[in-house]
Amino acid sequence: MSAGFSRPLPFIKMHGLGNDFIILDARDGKHLPDTDGMRLLANRHTGIGCDQIMILQTSATGADVRLDMLNADGSVAGACGNGTRCVADIIMHEMHKSDITIETISGTLSAWHHRREGDVPLISVDMGMVRTGWRDIPLAEAANTAELELGPVAPDKATCQSVGNPHAVMFVDDVAAIDLLDIGPQLEHHPLFPDRANIEIVTVLSQNKLRMRVWERGAGITMACGSGACAAAVAAIRRGLTASEDVEVVLDGGSLFITWQAGEGRNGHVIMTGPTTHVAAGIIDPTLFGPDFSIDGDG
Repeated sequence: MSAGFSRPLPFIKMHGLGNDFIILDARDGKHLPDTDGMRLLANRHTGIGCDQIMILQTSATGADVRLDMLNADGSVAGACGNGTRCVADIIMHEMHKSDITIETISGTLSAWHHRREGDVPLISVDMGMVRTGWRDIPLAEAANTAELELGPVAPDKATCQSVGNPHAVMFVDDVAAIDLLDIGPQLEHHPLFPDRANIEIVTVLSQNKLRMRVWERGAGITMACGSGACAAAVAAIRRGLTASEDVEVVLDGGSLFITWQAGEGRNGHVIMTGPTTHVAAGIIDPTLFGPDFSIDGDG
């Protein structure tokens, strides 16, 4: 047996409004599972189970941490707002800081303690610029990203934008009436989305409150999606459906609070605030990944 098997693989399990994550710390250079192994970890029957996997790395740019993100199917996630907030909670506690920077594939993000609601920490993250150009989302061809026709399977024209990953937001009278399990995978893989897309179905509840359900690319229906909540708020503002840059987005798991700093003299960034919850910390038996896997990288 490889010497690597003597050291189990630690993990932390967290969630943000039911959007749940396995967090792995690779800052010491440990060998991590391959794509198949990550899918196994994310499986709720044969692994630990999660919507996304967060991997902590040492930053090469001077940020407090590098964060790599994987979807449950093992594909790379360009952004994960709730996962970023969970990681920020860990790193701020570890470093005894109230604000940090996090290097990601989509740029360096700032995160900070907002306030506490009872025993639950509220963490804010600046998700950066929202991009609305068709090439930036990206779309397969030039189109009006404010009102994009996706064909008969779509319940409404989509408002599309990138919040580090592509989103298509559709507004309906009642989100509960939409069969998201049916239309979600079809729209995720629509030919207009070469990198696939996250699909948000949204009902406007008031001038600053939305109700949202989400189908995440590579994960399916989730209880919450941070970047999706940002996309929904931005889409509502772009379409003139809300009267405030501060929007509450009610998801299956609870509420996120979104501020889009748009308009003249603003930086165009979108800020997301919400709770994080620690579930468990433990170890993963390396034999789960097969006889040749070594955490020390020597197998």
